[in-house]
Formats: sequence, C-alpha cells, structure tokens
Amino acid sequence: MPSPTLPSPHAAPHHPFRPTIGIAGGIGGGKSAVARLLAGLGCEVCISDDAARAVLDSPEVREAIVARVGAGVRAPDGAIDRAALGRAIFADPAVRGDVERIMHPRIEARRRAQFAAAPVATRAFVIDAPLLFEVGLERECDAVIFVDAPRELRLARVHATRGWDDAELARREASQLPLDEKRRRSTDVVANTGDPAALRGEVERVLAGIIARGAPARG
Repeated sequence: MPSPTLPSPHAAPHHPFRPTIGIAGGIGGGKSAVARLLAGLGCEVCISDDAARAVLDSPEVREAIVARVGAGVRAPDGAIDRAALGRAIFADPAVRGDVERIMHPRIEARRRAQFAAAPVATRAFVIDAPLLFEVGLERECDAVIFVDAPRELRLARVHATRGWDDAELARREASQLPLDEKRRRSTDVVANTGDPAALRGEVERVLAGIIARGAPARG
C-alpha cells in the first residue's frame, strides 16, 4: 500500500517509483543539510519546522496554544514566542502532547497539500521533521535515512548556532528516542563527517538505492 501522504506511486506505470523518505539523526547532525541536498536532487521536501511556523501564524492556533500553555508564550506583537513555547513543551510532557494535538493535524494537512502539488518529475517526497520517530511519522515513509555524525561535530554546531554546551545537548537528546534506536529503525545511513562533497556523494548513493529497490512490502 502506498504512503497515505502521496498520490499512489503506481497510478501511472510509466513513472518510476517515487518514495516517501524520512530523515532522522541526532541534534546538530546535519539533517537539514541532507534535506537541502535531496531537494537539489529533484525531491520535494517538506520541512516540518517551516510548516509549524505557518501553522502558528493562524489566529485559531495561537489562541488554542495560549489557552493551554498560558499567556507567557504570547510575544508582545501577539505571535507565539517559539522559544517560550519550546521551554514549556520541554518541561512538561502533558503540555507537549496537547500542543502536538493542536499542531500536528494542521502540519500534516500542509504536507499532504504540498506533496499532492509536486511536479510529476519529482524523484521522491522527503519529510524533514525533528521528531520523526517520536510522533510516528516513519509509518508514512517508504524509507528513513539516518544522518550519522560524530558527537564532537554535532556539539560544535549546536554551540555555534544555539549556544548550547555539552550538558545542554545531552539534556535535550535525553528527551528524544536514543540515537542507537533511531539508527536501528532507519533503513539507510549517510555519514556526515563535515565534508560537503562527501555528504553529497552519500546522499546521491542512498537516494538512488532507495528508488532502485522499489516500494517496501506493507504488513
């Protein structure tokens, strides 16, 4: 059975299989870089963070989140303060679950619409979501690419971009599925050593392999 997020890859037999691919990995591991490379290779990429920002612009969603989390997540201009919302979600699993129930159906609707409107020549459909396994999005994927990056590289990135130290990275990752489990549940691995050319070669290789092996059996 094809992924529910897409038109059937078998609807037009003369077109090759167009898989849905998820991206997983550690924080700061280069998932966004892999997504950009896949976009450059002819894939339609849905970036869940971008979809979430658009959903948060909805007055209906803003009011629902403020009603659940509190006025402290409302910025002076009336928008949702994403940093404050992130802290609230991280601190309380119940709040996180309620916010996900508000956000995720709307994010999914945007993803479905984006994929349905993709060009016929699209090679694959890619879901770039920070918590792919945690929210069950892997069930919509024909393959999942795990981006494997050394911890020292990931730490350097999050220190430069977010100001995190080693303890903060460890604390954040402790709230997610363990990396070994993410890797085990993925179908493919790309190694990110910080060399852009090598990463591109890895992504090209894995994408070609996913397309060549065709649709997985659905149990």
